[in-house]
Formats: sequence, C-alpha cells, structure tokens
Amino acid sequence: MTGAFSISDHLPLSPSSNLHMTIEEDSQNSEQLFEDDGNELETEGNDLEIDGNDVAIESKGLEIEGNGLDIESNCLQNDCDQIPEIENDHQSSRGDTTLVSVENDISQGKNYPSPAVGMEFESYDDAYNYYNCYAKELGFAIRVKSSWTKRNSKEKRGAVLCCNCEGFKTIKEANSRRKETRTGCLAMIRLRLVESNRWRVDEVKLEHNHLFDHERVQNCKSHKKMDAVAKRKVEPSVDVEVRTIKLYRTPVVNPVGYGSSNSVEGETSENVDRSKRLKLKKGDSQIIYNYFSGIQLTNPNFVYLMDLNDEGSLRNVFWIDSRSRAAYSYFGDVVTIDTTCLSNKYEIPLVAFVGVNHHGQPILLGCGLLADDTFETYVWLFRAWLTCMSGRPPQTIITDQCRAMQGAISEVFPRAHHRLHLSHVMRSILENLGELQESGVFQMILNRTVCDSVKVDEFEMGWDDMIRRFGIIDNEWLHTLYEERERWAPVYLKDTFFAGMCSFQNGESMSSFFDGYVHKQTSLKEFFDMYDLVLQKKHKKEAVSDLESRFSSPVLKTRCNYELQVSKLYTNEIFRRFQDEVVMMTYCFSITQVHANGAVVTYMIKEREDGDQGDVRNFEVMYDKAGMDIRCICSCFNLNGYLCRHGLHVLSYNGVKEIPFQYILSRWRKDFKRLYIPDLGSNNIDITNPVQWFDHLYRRSMQVVEEGMISQDHYMVAWQAFKESLNKVRLVAADKHV
Repeated sequence: MTGAFSISDHLPLSPSSNLHMTIEEDSQNSEQLFEDDGNELETEGNDLEIDGNDVAIESKGLEIEGNGLDIESNCLQNDCDQIPEIENDHQSSRGDTTLVSVENDISQGKNYPSPAVGMEFESYDDAYNYYNCYAKELGFAIRVKSSWTKRNSKEKRGAVLCCNCEGFKTIKEANSRRKETRTGCLAMIRLRLVESNRWRVDEVKLEHNHLFDHERVQNCKSHKKMDAVAKRKVEPSVDVEVRTIKLYRTPVVNPVGYGSSNSVEGETSENVDRSKRLKLKKGDSQIIYNYFSGIQLTNPNFVYLMDLNDEGSLRNVFWIDSRSRAAYSYFGDVVTIDTTCLSNKYEIPLVAFVGVNHHGQPILLGCGLLADDTFETYVWLFRAWLTCMSGRPPQTIITDQCRAMQGAISEVFPRAHHRLHLSHVMRSILENLGELQESGVFQMILNRTVCDSVKVDEFEMGWDDMIRRFGIIDNEWLHTLYEERERWAPVYLKDTFFAGMCSFQNGESMSSFFDGYVHKQTSLKEFFDMYDLVLQKKHKKEAVSDLESRFSSPVLKTRCNYELQVSKLYTNEIFRRFQDEVVMMTYCFSITQVHANGAVVTYMIKEREDGDQGDVRNFEVMYDKAGMDIRCICSCFNLNGYLCRHGLHVLSYNGVKEIPFQYILSRWRKDFKRLYIPDLGSNNIDITNPVQWFDHLYRRSMQVVEEGMISQDHYMVAWQAFKESLNKVRLVAADKHV
C-alpha cells in the first residue's frame, strides 16, 4: 500500500514513551505470509481463557520453517479443532520503504493512529499494547483470536487480534444466561514476526458493526491488562528531555559501500558506530527542547522526530512545520536536499529540504541536524521526511555528489528521479583538475560541451575531444564522474521535470534557503534565534509577490498572443521568464517540415544565437496536431515549466492562437488559491471516532481562518460564522439536558 499511514497532526509526543511503530511504504497486504514447502502438518490443541464477558482465544496457527509446518488450533465457535485459513498470496514491495516509529505514552492513551498494513513493532507486547490502547481510545475491547508458534518451540510467530464482539455464541454458550455481547464484528489486525525480528501488521479491518461504549470497555479484560510491565516501559529511558517520535533503525544491507559496511539479514553492521551522537555543545540540547516546545504552543501541526543511540543520546533530529507540510502538496514535485552545512563541516550539521514556489522562490520543506553523512543516517532522515509528507515522494530529487546519499535515495525513493546539482558538478570538476581551473579556454569549452549540447552524441564527442585536448583522459576521478553523467549532464535529463530549480545556463542553480543567514561559525543558538525570523522574511516576500502579481499588470514587449495569454495567468516572475522566450522567437528565422507520421509532424527550427551575430543552431520540434502535444529537443518545458521559443514558433506556424491548457501549469498560476494548512484529504470520516472528529474539525476551521485573513471583510464574515456555529453547537448540548 502507498501512503497508508501518516503522523497525526496533533499527535502528543512524550519523553515517557515506549510504543514503537514502523510503517513500510508500498507494501501490499503483506509479504508472502507462509511459504508452503509441502511439509508435514501437525496440530495441537490450545487453552481457552474466559473472564467475565470476554473470551480470549489463542489458537496456534501456521508457521513453516526448514522442513516443518506446525499448526496448533482451537476453534471455540464450532467446538472443534480447525485449521486456520492459509493465505499465501500476499506480496510486499521492498523498494520504497518508509519506516517511522511513534513513541507514545500508553498511560495517556491519546490520539493513537489507526492501524495500517505495514506497521511494525519491536515486540509482540508492543503490538498488542498499541492495538489495545487504540481500542480503548475508540471504545471497544480486543482479544487474541488466534496465534501460532515456531515448530518445537513456544516462540510466538504470528497472531490475529480482533474486536471482542467478533463472532457469535456457540451452541453451548447460547443456553447460558450471560448477556450477548458479540455481533459478528470483523474488525481485526493480523500480526506476523518478520525476518528483522519485528512484528508487522499484515492485514487490517477497521470497520465495526456496533456502537462504541467507552464506559463498558473500561472493565474489559484487555484493558485491565495494562500491567506493571507495560507501565514500567513507559517511564523515561533517555536523558534527553524532549518529546520524540523515534524512528526504528533497520540493519543496513549495503553491498556497494555507501557509507556503511555489509551486513547479513537480521544482523546490524559491525562498523556502524552505535555510540555516535549529534555534536552538541553545553546547553544545545536545552535550546532544541525549548524551541520545539515553544513552537508547538503556537503551531499544533508542528512535528519533530528524534533518533537516539543505544545509550539514549541524541543522534539525529528532524522537524517540519504545518506550513511546510501543506506547501509540499502544491510544490512537492521537485525537491533539492541542501547539505552545504554538513558537507562543508559547519558548526551546525544542518540539512534542508527545499522546494520552489509559484514565484520561483525557494521554500523550506523540512530541516534536520545529523550526526554524520553515512548511508544509515540519510536513510533515517529520508524516511522521517517522507512519513511527514504522508508517504508521497517527489518526482525529482536534486542533491550534491554523495555516494551515501545516493544509496539512501535509491533505498527510500526508488521511483524518484535522482539528479545532481549541475553547479556543484561543474565546480568540483574545476577544483579537481588543478591548474586547469585557472584556464579560461578550458572553462569555456567545458560549459559549451555540458550546457549547449542538445544531443547525446554531440555531448559525448565533445567530452572526448575536451579530455584529449587538455590531456586529462587518464584522470580517474573525471572518468568516475563521466560514468554518472546521466545524473547531471543536461542532455540526458530531458524527461526530468526540474521546475526551474536548475537553469543549466553555465551550471546555475537555486541558492541555499539559508544563504546569507547561516555561516560556517553560526552556533545552534544563533540558528534557532534567527530561524523564525528567516521564515517570516521568506513568507513575507511570498505574500508581497502574491499581491504584486494579483494587482499589477506586467508590461508586454511584443504583440504575441501567447505573451498576453500568460500575462493574465502566471505570477510576475514566472511570466518574465516566459516573456524572454517570447522575445527570442525572433531569433528563429526558419522552420522546415522534415517528417510526418499521421498527425505527428517533425519540424526543424533554425535559430541564430545572440540575434543576427551568433552561430546558427538547429532544433527539432515534434508536434501532434490531434492532441495539441509539442516536444522540443531543448526540453525547456521539463526543465523550466513553460514552453520554449521553438515550440511557440511551431504553434504560431500552425495557426494555434493560445498555448494548449496542458502547458499552463497550476504551480505557476497567480489566480490559484493556496491554503497553507495540511492536506484535508478525504471527507469520509468515521463518525464514531472522536480522534477523527477533532482532526476533521480542526482542519476545516483552519481553512476558514486562512480565508478569513484575506481582508477585513473576509475576517468579519469568518468571525460571524464562528460565533453562529458555536451558538448552534451549544444548543445541541442544551437540548440534551432538557
């Protein structure tokens, strides 16, 4: 399943927590639950536990290991032994995984997320306690419907936990005076011990066919089993006084050396230093705690996650606010991971997730402080970030050159396009070639080869000529870089959407989000002191740009219909970029049809660089008259998000008066209302679930707040609506007391 679980926006975090849950993205119902090798079958009865109105059944189920298949079963309803149903068609995709571990306070029992396929727990008791707390919060009790063990062992290997209203009375029980409490409810979760010695949820059914009764279930057996062991577990076990959501760290299997050593299944890499910790100065942990605690008072959807080592010391931390999580729903197509501070050994090991908004401005999509730059650490960070984004990976991820990060991205975002910052690549080429970095001729040829090539063979021939001319054909570092050319050379990236985050003009790219604010000696205290101010300045800049785009009309430079059309739709900054393409249409002095296949026609556009004085270059443009689709070999649309001058020239040549709608992106529009509140998601909620009541009402009310901030008139209408709504809600309570 994809995106089955996200952290509740109002999840209370506690230092005294023990419930560890992990979620794995893109799992279907489960991995193959059992692998039947055609081995022998053994059955054995089991005990029946009855307490009050609750019947707890443990029926040892199925497990196949080596050459044996054990089944121990006891069927209460039919009063006979019964073999549980074998499900062997479950599969799991191990590719795109997101593991998050929620540490919650069982004694509080508040706001437990709904069970989801793929959740994992460190132990069976943790899984049972989680489902029990979730049930108690909603108002039902649970019992063990069945469980199974390893052959010749009492080690539990799987279990089914169900609502205690599951099933119906047996014939024997039907004659008893005990009140009927069963309704045939199907709500349940199926658990299985997986190879990493964690307990995974393989199947979930959330629907109940009965009402919840919070008062009655308080006395049920399952809720009385909050014993001393569970209570001891929820006591603080670390010396970092911060409320955390702790991510479970999986053993690293890494055959290519991305920053951690090889490991075998079920074992942790020996070379992974479990004692490593975040390099903090005296008082820094208190600074982190004070900031996170303070921000949650004003921003209830603020989320932070912490990774602790075996000694309980802080190793990594990630945080993201409500606005950033909401902005990702609009601008999460392309994300750059800025590791400037970490790779350049700044005093603060900051990593920032950065996107680009509708004005082409950088926006913050989350931050982290990391102990190191190893594969394992990056996996933790990316899984934390992906979980906060409800499991929705970006289309494109842009990073600098880092083998460990490359491996982690392949692990966590297997379907995303991972590309390298061209500016970083070009800079590293010069830094690694000694005296050549001072050669103006070499820099000119390098830029022309990398940035101006429009065909693959043109780039490869140009590269070969360059390394031979300057005698660097045997440079091993350059050879390794060339082997990765499909991640950074523009000629290979024509099908990758960049939203203008890499212009490929002389290797230019967007500057760091904290550029000008964070320096090599900036301390953690200085960073958090300025953090909110930086965000406020960025938000204000966006708001000012919104107003300017909405209430001002840009100056037109041509009489082209396309320029007029886009001036009414796009924000000022994006329009100015597009306007440059319209102006340069005059550089295209010749158009020739070179091929036709039905409605698809290929044209050759001749363009003179720099007006009348430049060299002539040829650009192929394919145009589908039926679907109004157009594709230029320069791939400006994918790189920048708007059509190029060559495509516009072909549209004009074919008498098309307006740019087709599919080439007008909503991410650039100035008339598209963006509410920076978390994604509202589905309106279908469980009206019997108080947790979903709060979640739904809170998000809807925040939508009214955002709309109410547009103007004074909007504010007055929103305020009046709130007052009227509150009075109506109070009338409901008053009517019940009459």
